[in-house]
Amino acid sequence: MKNIFVLCFLMVAGLGLKAQSGGPRVGSYDENGKITGKVIDSVTKQPVDYATVSVYKQGVASPFNGASTDPNGNFTIAGIPAGDYKVTVDFLGYRRKTIAHVILGGGSKNAPMGTILLAPAQNQIKEVKITAQAATVQNKIDKLVYNPGNDITTQGGLALDVLQKVPMVSVDINGNVELMGSTSIQFLINGKPSTIFGASITDALQAIPASQIKSIEVITNPGAKYDASGTGGIINIILKDNNVQGVNGSVNLSAGTRLENGNFNINAKKGKIGVSAFFGGNENLTSATPSSGSRTSTAGDTTTYLNQNGISNFKRSGYRSGFNFTWDISPKDAFTASVGFNHFGNNSNGFVNNNQTTYLNGVALDTISRTNSTSVFSDNSTDYSLSYKKTFAKKDQELDVLFDQSIGHNTNNYTQQQDYSNVVFPSSGSIGNNPGTDKETDIQIDYTQPVTDDFTIETGAKTTMEDINNTVNTESLTNGVYLYNPTQSDQFEYSRKIYAYYLSATFSAFNHFFDGKMGLRDEYTTATSTFPNTTLPSYNILAPSFVLSHKIDKTQSIKFSYSYRLERPDYNGLNPFYNISDPHNISTGNPDLKPELGHNFEMGYNKSFSNGANIYVAGFYRYNTNDIQTFTTFYPRLTIQDSTYSNVALTQRYNIGKETTEGVNLFGSLPVGKLTFRSNMFFADRITDNPGSPEVSGFTYRINLNTSYEFAKDLAAEFFINYRSSQRTIQGTNPAFLFYNFAVRKQIFNKKASIGLTAANPFNQYVNVNQTTYGPNFNQNSLRQIPLRSFGINIIYKFGKLEFKKDKEQQDNNTPDDNAPAPGAPAAGGGGGGGK
Repeated sequence: MKNIFVLCFLMVAGLGLKAQSGGPRVGSYDENGKITGKVIDSVTKQPVDYATVSVYKQGVASPFNGASTDPNGNFTIAGIPAGDYKVTVDFLGYRRKTIAHVILGGGSKNAPMGTILLAPAQNQIKEVKITAQAATVQNKIDKLVYNPGNDITTQGGLALDVLQKVPMVSVDINGNVELMGSTSIQFLINGKPSTIFGASITDALQAIPASQIKSIEVITNPGAKYDASGTGGIINIILKDNNVQGVNGSVNLSAGTRLENGNFNINAKKGKIGVSAFFGGNENLTSATPSSGSRTSTAGDTTTYLNQNGISNFKRSGYRSGFNFTWDISPKDAFTASVGFNHFGNNSNGFVNNNQTTYLNGVALDTISRTNSTSVFSDNSTDYSLSYKKTFAKKDQELDVLFDQSIGHNTNNYTQQQDYSNVVFPSSGSIGNNPGTDKETDIQIDYTQPVTDDFTIETGAKTTMEDINNTVNTESLTNGVYLYNPTQSDQFEYSRKIYAYYLSATFSAFNHFFDGKMGLRDEYTTATSTFPNTTLPSYNILAPSFVLSHKIDKTQSIKFSYSYRLERPDYNGLNPFYNISDPHNISTGNPDLKPELGHNFEMGYNKSFSNGANIYVAGFYRYNTNDIQTFTTFYPRLTIQDSTYSNVALTQRYNIGKETTEGVNLFGSLPVGKLTFRSNMFFADRITDNPGSPEVSGFTYRINLNTSYEFAKDLAAEFFINYRSSQRTIQGTNPAFLFYNFAVRKQIFNKKASIGLTAANPFNQYVNVNQTTYGPNFNQNSLRQIPLRSFGINIIYKFGKLEFKKDKEQQDNNTPDDNAPAPGAPAAGGGGGGGK
C-alpha cells in the first residue's frame, strides 16, 4: 500500500512537470489580462473550493482556458487576451452558473468578477420564498461534507443515526464511532471542542437531535490549523443557524415506541444584529436487554466455569439549549458570542444469575448467586464562546481571535449486591458515588495573509488548559451493613496544558495543475496529577501535514494527503482507581500510558457524470506506534488494597506495540428517474504487532445502501440498510450486526410543515450481539440481545419570514444573475439602479 501511494504521487508530480514545460499558450502572460473572482454557496454562504471555472470564446463550444477555485473559493485565470468571453462555473451538486459576457480591454487588462453565488442542484425559487438544500455529499480539497437535509430515515433521530450514513464513518452496535477504522477521533461542535464529549462520547451523540444538524464534516488528514489530537482524524458537527434578515424558526416533534424527542429553534436578524436560540430534548424509553455469558479459566490444577444470565433495564435522556448573538460592528469587523447548555444521562437496573463450578483434584464446588445492580449517570455542561473577526482591504486577509470555555459536571453512581443461595457465604456488595468536574479553556488567534493570487500564508497559536477533579466515595457491605470504605475512596486532580503554534500555506503550482496546502504544527504538552506514585512526563510533537489535488477535467479529480497525529491518554484511561461494580469484571486506568502516534496517508479519486451520478474512492494507509488498546487479564484471585476477589477479569488500557491499517472506502450516488441510490462501502485490514505475542490480523467491512423514491414533489419514501462485519482483535472478536429502517414523509402547508413515519428493524425484536474474549488462561463468550425495533411519527413545522436584503457593499460584490453581463461589460439599456 505504501508503494502504491509513492508511485501515484510520483506519476502525478511528473505530469505536473510536463504541464509546466509544455503545451500551447495564448499570447504573453505579461501582455494579456486575467479574470478573478470568488465562488460561494448561495445557501450556506461558504466558499466552494475546487469548483471548475471555464472561459469560452463567444460562439465556441469548448473552453480555451480555465482554473479551479482554491479552499477559500478564489480563482485567477491569467493569460487572457482582450476580448468578449463567456464564463461558466461548475461543481458537483450545484447548478451551472453562466456569465454571458466578460469583457477585457478598453484600458483594463483585468476583469474582477466579485462574488459568484453557486446554487445547489435542489434549489427551488417561488416568488420570494426560497427552499434550498445543499448536495448530500460534498467532496472538498481537505474534507468531506455530509448534509443530512435530504435524509428521511433520520427524521426524529439522533446524531448517531446521521453518522451511520456518513462516508468513511462507521458506528457499531454499542454506539462506538470509527473513522476509517479508528476510534481515535476528535469530535467538535461548530469547530470547537466541548466537555460534552469528555464523559461519554456515545451518550453525548445520543443527546444531539438529528434535526439540529446542518452538516457533518469528516477530516481524515486535518491541516496544521487543527489540533493534532486524534490519530483517526476529526468529525465536526455543524449545527443549524440562519444569517438571513428576518425572523424564522422551526418546531420538530417525534414520538415512538423507543425514542421520543422534540426541539425548537428561532432566529432573528435586523440590520447588523442577529440572535438565535434553540432547545431540544429526547428520551430513549426504558428497554430490557437480556444477556448471557460463559467463561472458562484455569490456574494450575484448578479449572473454573462461570455461567451468567440476566436482564438489564436501560433508559437514556438528554437535552440541549443555547443562545447565539452576532454583531456586524462594521463591514470589516464582526463579533459573535454564544452560550450552550447540555445535559444527558442514563440509568439502568437489573440482575445477573451466577453459576460457578470449580474443579480441584477431581472435586467440584458449586457456587450459585445473584447480583442485583443499579447505575445512574448524569452529565451537565456549559459551553461559552467569544469570537472576533477582522478583515482588511486586501481580499482574504483576515484576523480571528477566539475564546472558548467548557465546564462539565458529571456524576456516576452505582449499587451492586451479590447474594448466595447454596453456600454459607455472607452477601457482598458496594455503593459508589463518583462526582467530577471537567473544565477546558481554549484561547486561539489565527491570521491569514494572501501573498499572491496563488499563494496564501496562515499562522496562529493556541493554548488549551484542562482541569479535572474527581471524587470517589465507596461504601462496602460489612456484616449486613454498608459502611464507608476508605481504601476504595479517594479524590483525584488532573491538570493538562497544551501550547501550540502552526504555520501553513495554500498554493497553486504549475499553472494551476496542482492545488495544495501544507503546514507544520508544534504542540507542547505538560500534565500533573495527584495519582498515587505517578509522575506524568511532558512531551513535544511536531505534526506536519499536506494535501495535493489535481483536476483531471471538470468531471474528475484526484488528491493525495498526509498527516502526523497523536492520541493523548484521556483522564479515564490514566486514572488508577478500580471500578468494582461487578466483582467478576473489574476495570481500572493505567497512569503509565504514553501518547499514541500515527502516520496517515490517503489518496482519493472523485468522478461526476452528466446524469447526476458520482463516485468517490479513497485508499488509506495508517501506521500507529505506542498503539493504545484495551487488554483483559484473568486472575484467579486479585487483591486490591485490603480486599481479595476471586475469578476476576481485569481490564486496562495499554500501549500495545504497533498497528497498521490499510483499506479503501467507496461512495457512490446514482439517480434513476424518481429513484436515488446511495451506497457506502468500507474494507480494511488491521494488523497489530505486539512484541512477545503473535501478530494479529483483523479484516472488516461495512456496506450500506440508501434508496429514496419521490412519489410527488411533496411525498417521498426512503429505505436504509447497514451491515457491519465482525472483526478479530488482539483478544477475541468484535460482533457483527445488521440494521435497517424505512421512512415516508409528506410535506404540507406549501412545504412549511411535514409529517413522517419511521420503522426501524420492524421484523426483528432484538439484534443479537455475540462477542468472544480470550487470553492465555481464560476463554469468554457473551451474548446480548439489544431491542432496536421501533416505530415512530415525526412532525416538523417551519415559520417566519425571510427578507433577502443585502447592504450596498454586498450588492456591489455579488455577481448578477445567469446570462447577465459581468463587471466591465456594458449594461443593456444604459444606466443601472439599485434595489432592495
